[in-house]
Amino acid sequence: MELFTLDFIKFRLTDVFDISIVSYILYKLLTLMKGTRSAQIVTGLTLVFTMAIVAFWFELEGLMFLFTNLATVSIIILVIIFQPELRGMLAQMGHSRVFRMLTKYEGTKTIDEVSRASIRLAELKYGGLLVIERSVGLKNFIETGKALNAQLSAEIITTLFTPYTPLHDGAVIVSGDYISAAACTLPLTKNPRYRKLYGMRHKAAIGVSEESDAIVIVVSEETGEVSIAYQGLLNRNIDRNELRDTIAGYFKK
Repeated sequence: MELFTLDFIKFRLTDVFDISIVSYILYKLLTLMKGTRSAQIVTGLTLVFTMAIVAFWFELEGLMFLFTNLATVSIIILVIIFQPELRGMLAQMGHSRVFRMLTKYEGTKTIDEVSRASIRLAELKYGGLLVIERSVGLKNFIETGKALNAQLSAEIITTLFTPYTPLHDGAVIVSGDYISAAACTLPLTKNPRYRKLYGMRHKAAIGVSEESDAIVIVVSEETGEVSIAYQGLLNRNIDRNELRDTIAGYFKK
């Protein structure tokens, strides 16, 4: 179905759909790259693209040969350069509202036990890093730690993070009503805004939240402050009396 036709333009409804999809993909990529080193890479690529236009415009044989050969592998190069951003975009698309409606998990017990454990850790000033798995699987991170498959409880979580115990260092990953693993290694965020403000535990929380839809709870061993990382953002200093409701709110997102 054609909306309108000119001598040199034919615009159809399918073109609207096509442009919308491309615009959405570009928007998500730019959003993910905002505030990261990839933004500088985009600036560099823009400069290279401008040089290519100039080379072909003025028929500079050497540069034309170089850019022609680079074009054949440009897709692979871009995938390698922007691998973290592409992975994050695909993960966010996978846990969009439409997909979450199909795989919704209420997690009442998870919310209760994790919130109780976090409050107890804060009272004791035990450092804690709790990752609640959702629709995006965390198997690759689970495999870095010690598999437990234990029934979820606040008491077990508190014991795991007790200082100087064998599994206290690292993250605990919760899958449904079970503790999948402890002492897990997580990726650190590369976002410059968090580079100097936080320690390794908080950077790891933000890092895994950038690559998945996990809800990540961090307890500071210095201050007892409880924070939550979600989709690359850190919500700091959450009131303990409101912690359960705050976690429940993230489950609805």
